Amino acid sequence: MLQPLRLALPLALALAWGAAAQAQPAARMRVERQRSVIIASTPAAPLPVVRVAQDTLTLLFFPSPIQKKTLTFDESRIRVLDAGERSVIIQPVVNLGDGERQEIGVFFDDGRAPARAAFRLVTDPAEVDSRIDVQRPAPPNEACQPTAQAPAPKPEDFVLLGYLDDKGITTSSRKGPLAMQGLSLESLVAFRGTKWILANVKISNSLEQPAWTPREATFVGRSGTPLRARLVAKQPGPLLPGEAGRFLAAMEVTATNADLVFTLEVLGDAGRRLTIPDVRFPLPSAGDAR
Repeated sequence: MLQPLRLALPLALALAWGAAAQAQPAARMRVERQRSVIIASTPAAPLPVVRVAQDTLTLLFFPSPIQKKTLTFDESRIRVLDAGERSVIIQPVVNLGDGERQEIGVFFDDGRAPARAAFRLVTDPAEVDSRIDVQRPAPPNEACQPTAQAPAPKPEDFVLLGYLDDKGITTSSRKGPLAMQGLSLESLVAFRGTKWILANVKISNSLEQPAWTPREATFVGRSGTPLRARLVAKQPGPLLPGEAGRFLAAMEVTATNADLVFTLEVLGDAGRRLTIPDVRFPLPSAGDAR
């Protein structure tokens, strides 16, 4: 009479063990990786991806000293647990959601190009980076650079390349006063064409401040997401105390039947930046092709 009970107990244990074995992969820990990444060589290049997780510390180790005060990140999503002369330890407040991308960046202390290291942070369900050895791209071989200058663009090139259509270009302009951290906005002209915007900015450096070189420009829209722009200086090199310079920040945009309004931020040496709110790019008016 007791035999069925003896058989039932091993069967129950076997079923329980099987259920636990099936549940085990779901609880599997992320694999920790240590690897090297090369930072973007230009502001327009894609950022290297670093995988982070709430239960793991991620060490970013840099090849040369960094300016800790220039660290930029979203404090509501990312913690910086320690920042040293050549290292930063980070950890997300919580695991980043599917499709969520956070950015962290810092300037090097030596000013060599590329002057800033920036990374795109994600959470991967299978892997996490416990250590990232940061590398700068090798400088181009000057002997292999072309000696002849590219031909100057002609008006027809802008039409052939699709930068202009029958709607033409719209502009808006503004002048100061706007000043922060010893930097002042003297004037700004905003251009909008076919799927592109460009801000022509004149910035002056205070006499009481050290020389300043802008390194990066971003446009921030109503969503709050920073969008990296291409930054071009009319005269390359630093702005000396008391000098003014002209800079162009350009970016491609998606087609929309509405005015565009951005905050333009120009970031440079020693973390000094000029933030210009309410930069308006009016909607081009439809042309009449008849």
